[in-house]
Amino acid sequence: MKYPKEYLDEIKTRLKVSTVVSKSVSLKKRGKEFVGLSPFKTEKTPSFTVNDEKEFYHCFATSEHGNIFDFIMKTQNLKFGEAVKSLANLAGMRPYTFSKQDEEREKNWQEYCLIYNQYVEFYHEKILKNENLTVARDYLKKRNLTKEEVKKFKIGFVERNSNFYEKLKNEFSEKVLLECGLFYYDEKKNIYIERFRDRIIFPINNISGQPIGLGGRTIQETNYLAKYINSPETPFFKKGSNLYNLDLARKLSNKIDHVYLVEGYMDVVGLSKNGIENVVANLGTSLTDKQIIILNQFFEDIIICFDGDESGYKAALRAAENSIKELQPEKQISFLFLPDGEDPDSYANKNGKVNFIDFTKQSKISIHQFIFNHYKKQTENNPSSMAIFEKKLRSIASTIKDDFIKKYVLEFFLEKISSLTPHSNVGKKQFYTKKIKSLQTTQKYFNESKSLSGVELKEFSLLYLIMNNLDTFQDNLHLIENIKLFSDENRLIYETLLTKLKSGEKLTIQEIPIDPQLIEKINKFASIKHILNNNQNNQDKMFELLEEISRDLKNYDLEFRIEELESKFSKDLSESTFNEIRELKKQKNIN
Repeated sequence: MKYPKEYLDEIKTRLKVSTVVSKSVSLKKRGKEFVGLSPFKTEKTPSFTVNDEKEFYHCFATSEHGNIFDFIMKTQNLKFGEAVKSLANLAGMRPYTFSKQDEEREKNWQEYCLIYNQYVEFYHEKILKNENLTVARDYLKKRNLTKEEVKKFKIGFVERNSNFYEKLKNEFSEKVLLECGLFYYDEKKNIYIERFRDRIIFPINNISGQPIGLGGRTIQETNYLAKYINSPETPFFKKGSNLYNLDLARKLSNKIDHVYLVEGYMDVVGLSKNGIENVVANLGTSLTDKQIIILNQFFEDIIICFDGDESGYKAALRAAENSIKELQPEKQISFLFLPDGEDPDSYANKNGKVNFIDFTKQSKISIHQFIFNHYKKQTENNPSSMAIFEKKLRSIASTIKDDFIKKYVLEFFLEKISSLTPHSNVGKKQFYTKKIKSLQTTQKYFNESKSLSGVELKEFSLLYLIMNNLDTFQDNLHLIENIKLFSDENRLIYETLLTKLKSGEKLTIQEIPIDPQLIEKINKFASIKHILNNNQNNQDKMFELLEEISRDLKNYDLEFRIEELESKFSKDLSESTFNEIRELKKQKNIN
């Protein structure tokens, strides 16, 4: 018995040839194709090519040529049925079994396809040719849709009094027509009624391009009708396993590495109209694991872009917490938040393709950064709140299926929490002002010091040390020449001091052009002054303090660079970036 063509086609559409071949052949991208050493003979110069767009491989050395089934059969010495089972498993599809139930299911599937094809074509032709459908046509014009978009997405309109059931009942059984989800039975009137009557309809295709469901948008502004409805789930249509426009968007995956995931049909159509065609929509339900897995088959970066309102944000949060579990090495999930009140359709219509792409580059954030930012906003600065915060992030990280990604996402969360709670980091140098219970006489000093960062206070100590030991450091310039300062004001003072010391002239602090108010500020807040006052004329102690300050400032620089790289790593998940972070952390520990 033969496998149904639709089953084989779905395997081929779910799996790129390069995905299958790369399991056993090391491939390199070259233009639109991939090249590698032939798996069919020993060679030193690559003669083996893979073309995902045309869905074949070709070996110039041996003339071997074929699709993914041929490749598996020839390289693994499998029969066709075994190859199908292997690839179906890789594609995440159920194994096909040949039984009487399967034969019946195949017959039902063929009827289901015929019903949907006829239904979609009939109402698509209606809206194109029936000039009396002015309300529906005006609605599409109002949404800036041209005939080109209507044709591309096979958009249709079901009139209020339509009854396509009467036409279909002569060809299909009552049971089959009821199960397809296009009609429902009205017991009072004893008739079958169109589920999508008085609605614009958007065909939902499977990955091969066959319509298997519908989305419907009412053109009446009423409170008692849902604005959007979808086909009910059927044996052949599962909302959580399909995505609107995936059949068209997947064909772009050879040229574009990212895909936009939006909420609505009109968002897809609107972005496409503006030249952004790598876009899909979920089907009115929360984003599912299956939908993420399917998109990962084709794209490197999934950019989730929901409406810029409160409900859109809540939907994005649900999507983030559910989809982070499917995060994989070399794959990204990002979020793009539009200005309040905008949706992808309206934003693209107002601003165009170039602006939308630029906005994406500037504004998208990684999934783990989004989750961290959300829960951080809800956290109060007390131990109980911070404990709940950390527990929540650990719980989210623990759901990630890939162990490597789980490890690095958890580390990202904990490092971020660590930066918020410096007092809890035992054994680590932290740049913060130690808070003590202040008496009324020191309240002013305490309030002023709170506005200074830890690194500024450390820099004050360095400058205080130099200004009060000008002669010593003029003779030992090499000890202070290459210290990095971070605040602009302090760096300018440091550079002024170095310039004067290098002149070789004997100096006093009064002869150096530094604002007296800045000198007063340094003298006031440099914590080192108390130690120096107790160790006057002790040059060894002075050099020891200099070494400690230099080490702390270097560690601050390392922490800053590590934070930058971690932000980069959260986007590219690159092994080289991670190795660089690890090397910098080693240096920090050594210091």
